[in-house]
Amino acid sequence: METNIIYNMNCLEGMKKLPDNSIDLIIADPPYNLSKGAKWKWDNSVKLDGMGGNWDKVMEDWDDMSLEDYWQFTSAWLHEARRILKPEGSMWIFGTYHNIGIINVLCQIENIEIINEIIWYKRNAFPNLSGRRITASHETILWCHKNSDNKRAYYFDYDYSKNGDFPGDQLKNPGKQMRTVWDISNNKAKEELAYGKHPTQKPLKILKRMIKLSSMPEAIVLTPFAGNGSECVAAKETGRKYIGYEVNEEYCKMAANRLENAKLDDEKKIIESNLFEKGIAI
Repeated sequence: METNIIYNMNCLEGMKKLPDNSIDLIIADPPYNLSKGAKWKWDNSVKLDGMGGNWDKVMEDWDDMSLEDYWQFTSAWLHEARRILKPEGSMWIFGTYHNIGIINVLCQIENIEIINEIIWYKRNAFPNLSGRRITASHETILWCHKNSDNKRAYYFDYDYSKNGDFPGDQLKNPGKQMRTVWDISNNKAKEELAYGKHPTQKPLKILKRMIKLSSMPEAIVLTPFAGNGSECVAAKETGRKYIGYEVNEEYCKMAANRLENAKLDDEKKIIESNLFEKGIAI
């Protein structure tokens, strides 16, 4: 099984080639099936505090399925994900109200136990432009494991969850247990967008938190929907191995460029320290 590669292929085709119980951690950011209705666009010609630039509603063909098709699609990739996941491994799945209910039910059908439901609170969320509903300011994340033989063998770094460094999260008090609401901005650092962006790209800070909570160094992190490689970059920078699948060739190229320039977090700290000592702005 080759690691540290993103395959330009469908994740079902790719996962079926992997052996049972071979993956330590899966981070899945599947289509939310929300590319419906009218297209909305917001440009920064009108300034609002915390908005941070241009915004577009996601309108992609791959994110628009019938309910029946989405059910079958989700059932298929979850089935393969459970098969390849190690008993001590776990899986994180992103979603919103558009899809998370379906994923929840199918996890139960597949005997995938939900450990926690996380609310990712986004203070800088996309505004409600129609004025017809409350502004959506969170996403849901399910943390799961394969529930093998009804044994909860999944890895969890409790010390990191309690005593780790979580700058910017105003809901995480130092030395206190981590709660299921995470206050993490959706803004990305400039290097995260240097090689292009994906319409549903997640910030590295939330992905690194997941990886550190639920895997050890050198673990294999798999992402079925790699996009422009954020999960794989987060894995590399935290000292893990990675496998990704992405059907869009252009996103694979973006990811390859990002990964080529990604460095371990410890290496980045050394580089930043050296630049600071030389008086170079970073």
